[in-house]
Amino acid sequence: MARKLFGTDGVRGTANIEPMTPETALKIAIAVGESFRNGTHKHLVIIGKDTRLSGYMLEPALTAGFITMGMDVVLVGPLPTPAIAMLTRSLRADIGVVISASHNPYADNGIKLFGRDGYKLSDELEATIEASLDKGPSRRAGSAELGRAKRLDDAGGRYIEFVKQSFPKGLRLDGLRVVVDCAHGAAYKVAPTVFWELGAEVFSIGVSPDGMNINRDCGALSPEAMREEVIARRADIGIALDGDADRLIVADERGAILDGDQVMALIASAMARADQLTGGALVATVMSNLGLERFLREQGIGLHRAAVGDRYVLEKMRQTGCNVGGEQSGHIILSDYATTGDGLIAALQVMARIIETGRKASEVCRLFAPLPQLLRNVRFGDGRPLEARRVKQAIAAGEARLGSAGRLVIRPSGTEPVIRVMAQGEDEALLAAVVDDICEAVLAATRGADEAAIKAAE
Repeated sequence: MARKLFGTDGVRGTANIEPMTPETALKIAIAVGESFRNGTHKHLVIIGKDTRLSGYMLEPALTAGFITMGMDVVLVGPLPTPAIAMLTRSLRADIGVVISASHNPYADNGIKLFGRDGYKLSDELEATIEASLDKGPSRRAGSAELGRAKRLDDAGGRYIEFVKQSFPKGLRLDGLRVVVDCAHGAAYKVAPTVFWELGAEVFSIGVSPDGMNINRDCGALSPEAMREEVIARRADIGIALDGDADRLIVADERGAILDGDQVMALIASAMARADQLTGGALVATVMSNLGLERFLREQGIGLHRAAVGDRYVLEKMRQTGCNVGGEQSGHIILSDYATTGDGLIAALQVMARIIETGRKASEVCRLFAPLPQLLRNVRFGDGRPLEARRVKQAIAAGEARLGSAGRLVIRPSGTEPVIRVMAQGEDEALLAAVVDDICEAVLAATRGADEAAIKAAE
């Protein structure tokens, strides 16, 4: 069964517009309850969220849907996505739900689902849920079987201790000056506390959420504020999280920005030296830089590439037996500790390398020079521009021009209506020309599809 509602990271859209309405949230909860009904035991659901205003609308709708299906609900409030994955396993829950649109602006929101094992649901399970959305439940709970809802007040503390357990025993962050940008998001309380409790001197920004400032000019997608704070505070390292804290971007003491590829290179090479890297490789996506691939080859470490999306990285990790994977965007999955990307756990591994070596972040964290890489997004309507002959011809021509010294990746986004066009190689002028040609072809195909739709309507 194909999925239409679920994308690469759950259901996502503009708040209070379908599918991000309370009506659809209610239906999703009922469909999940129908799909996960198993035996006579009282099923349990964990619901967490980030700091978006629309979370107040979606949280009670989901809660009502689960309760009508006879499932108990535990509400934990604003917490990072990986915290919900951890709590789902820890509390032996049947389902974990995160209300978040991750790095998107506040006007968007989303619903992510985790199974009892703490992993995101498979494409097949999501398709099953979609299929039962409009059918309605075969049986609602009786009056005496309705679920109950309660709040878990110490959820944040549980997650803080969980994250700290990933830090090497015997090490502390004493003397380390750390800037942490929480993007006015889900980690605004827990992230500064983790670093402070391990001994760091912490300078926090992005910790005053108002429901509408999440990810606005801050966080992993806009790390400039974090970079400036690092320089102003003469900090040793800066960490920028996104709205749900499952990804991070790092800045060294000079303010140089380091993306997920550099973080993966650092963690994987350190683990390989300690004979802790399983599978002899790490898993990245098709978007990761060729410089990472070359560095790993020099270190005798393999590289498996997966489709974009942390769910697909994790799927490949489980297939290949690798315990390190991630994305250039900053999702870092360390399966020895967590079942999903966790910005705080990844940050602690980077800081551990700094403490262990006694060297500066600029010396420890930048292990390779990235090849030039150009990424552009092209918005499209209801047409299918990648299937247009002109677009296929432009892509084939671009691949031929780049040859074996470059890479070309064109893909539709799973979270917004754009085509992402990315080229890598040594010649920046050539990259720009190739990307321009493909973007122009996509726009032309989109205009053609729109005109065809208008004519058909007439």
